[in-house]
Amino acid sequence: MIAIIGLVIGVVLGVVLQPDVPAVLQPYLPIAVVAALDTLAGGLRASLEGAFDGHVFVTSFLFNIAIASFLVFLGDQLGVGAQLSTAVIVVLGIRIFSNAAALRRLLFRS
Repeated sequence: MIAIIGLVIGVVLGVVLQPDVPAVLQPYLPIAVVAALDTLAGGLRASLEGAFDGHVFVTSFLFNIAIASFLVFLGDQLGVGAQLSTAVIVVLGIRIFSNAAALRRLLFRS
């Protein structure tokens, strides 16, 4: 319940304050959001399977965002930022859809 309240407060603050993302960080924001969605999907799956651990969730959340952002940064430094960014999105997208399929099987028994 605390997580849902925190999410609602965060969304409301984001809508009301409309923070500006510095231009330097703009390439990393979409990657961080997709990495966060991947972790959330995995956490929901683990919760429904009865294997959820809050410590693992938080560390996975932070680690996924850090690794995905580092890969995009590395791609920028090597001059292949767009290609590496696309690769990260594809991999995380596959993981999100895999977790979504598992959630569908758990919820609808299909």
